[in-house]
Amino acid sequence: MIQQELDAAKDKDLITSLAAIKRAAALARKQAIQTDTAIVVVKGHKIVRLTAEVLRKERDK
Repeated sequence: MIQQELDAAKDKDLITSLAAIKRAAALARKQAIQTDTAIVVVKGHKIVRLTAEVLRKERDK
Protein backbone atom coordinates (compact mmCIF):
# COMPACT_ATOMS: atom_id res chain seq x y z
CA MET A 1 0.00 0.00 0.00
CA ILE A 2 1.08 3.55 -0.58
CA GLN A 3 0.79 6.37 1.95
CA GLN A 4 -2.37 7.79 0.33
CA GLU A 5 -4.13 4.43 0.67
CA LEU A 6 -2.99 4.11 4.26
CA ASP A 7 -4.23 7.61 5.09
CA ALA A 8 -7.67 6.73 3.72
CA ALA A 9 -7.89 3.48 5.69
CA LYS A 10 -10.48 3.18 8.44
CA ASP A 11 -8.42 0.86 10.64
CA LYS A 12 -6.15 2.93 12.92
CA ASP A 13 -3.60 0.11 13.12
CA LEU A 14 -3.33 0.01 9.34
CA ILE A 15 -2.84 3.78 9.18
CA THR A 16 0.18 3.64 11.50
CA SER A 17 1.62 0.39 10.13
CA LEU A 18 3.98 2.01 7.62
CA ALA A 19 5.62 4.10 10.34
CA ALA A 20 5.98 0.99 12.50
CA ILE A 21 7.62 -0.93 9.66
CA LYS A 22 10.07 1.92 9.07
CA ARG A 23 10.95 2.03 12.79
CA ALA A 24 11.50 -1.74 12.83
CA ALA A 25 13.74 -1.54 9.76
CA ALA A 26 15.84 1.21 11.34
CA LEU A 27 16.22 -0.81 14.55
CA ALA A 28 17.20 -3.92 12.57
CA ARG A 29 19.89 -1.97 10.73
CA LYS A 30 21.19 -0.49 13.99
CA GLN A 31 21.34 -3.90 15.65
CA ALA A 32 23.07 -5.45 12.63
CA ILE A 33 25.75 -2.76 12.81
CA GLN A 34 26.19 -3.23 16.57
CA THR A 35 26.49 -7.02 16.28
CA ASP A 36 28.46 -6.94 13.01
CA THR A 37 25.96 -9.14 11.20
CA ALA A 38 24.18 -8.87 7.87
CA ILE A 39 20.50 -8.31 7.16
CA VAL A 40 18.43 -9.37 4.18
CA VAL A 41 16.24 -6.82 2.41
CA VAL A 42 14.29 -6.51 -0.82
CA LYS A 43 15.60 -3.86 -3.24
CA GLY A 44 14.14 -3.48 -6.70
CA HIS A 45 12.22 -6.77 -6.41
CA LYS A 46 15.45 -8.62 -5.58
CA ILE A 47 16.54 -10.17 -2.30
CA VAL A 48 19.81 -8.55 -1.20
CA ARG A 49 22.13 -9.36 1.72
CA LEU A 50 23.60 -6.22 3.30
CA THR A 51 26.64 -6.66 5.51
CA ALA A 52 27.28 -4.51 8.56
CA GLU A 53 30.06 -2.79 6.63
CA VAL A 54 27.64 -1.78 3.87
CA LEU A 55 25.10 -0.62 6.45
CA ARG A 56 27.75 1.55 8.12
CA LYS A 57 28.64 3.15 4.79
CA GLU A 58 24.95 3.84 4.05
CA ARG A 59 24.48 5.32 7.54
CA ASP A 60 27.53 7.58 7.23
CA LYS A 61 26.53 9.10 3.88
